Amino acid sequence: MELTGSDFDEIRREHLRGVRRHDFALVWLAAEERADALAAQGREDGYLAGVVSACRWIANAGVRYAQPINGRRGELARSPISRKRELAIEESIEAEALEAERLHALRRESIDPPGYVAGVHATFGWTWRRSGQPPLEVPGRLAG
Repeated sequence: MELTGSDFDEIRREHLRGVRRHDFALVWLAAEERADALAAQGREDGYLAGVVSACRWIANAGVRYAQPINGRRGELARSPISRKRELAIEESIEAEALEAERLHALRRESIDPPGYVAGVHATFGWTWRRSGQPPLEVPGRLAG
């Protein structure tokens, strides 16, 4: 998915606890670029898909379709665990983070592909639980 400056400008500060918007944007951009590169090769990485899904939802991003579906060109990103069509707000982020933690602790990958829950969990750990560990390495690009 191609991201623009307006995608990053729309990220609500209260959705990021202890993470700078700039750093979140760098991780999200890196995740999208890596996912696009894999898709071009006909491959997918479950962990990376979880990171992308969580980032899109936290940012309340729109997801554009490659081809229109029923006349629509896209939709709002769905919540990464419950798959609800709802805006990310503090209460729903907390609920998704708790469910990701529960599934991760049980080592349950109830959502395909394998690794997806771990990617969502790592993203919420960084953005919401203040783990200090970004879900992806972005060498030389993060401030701290």
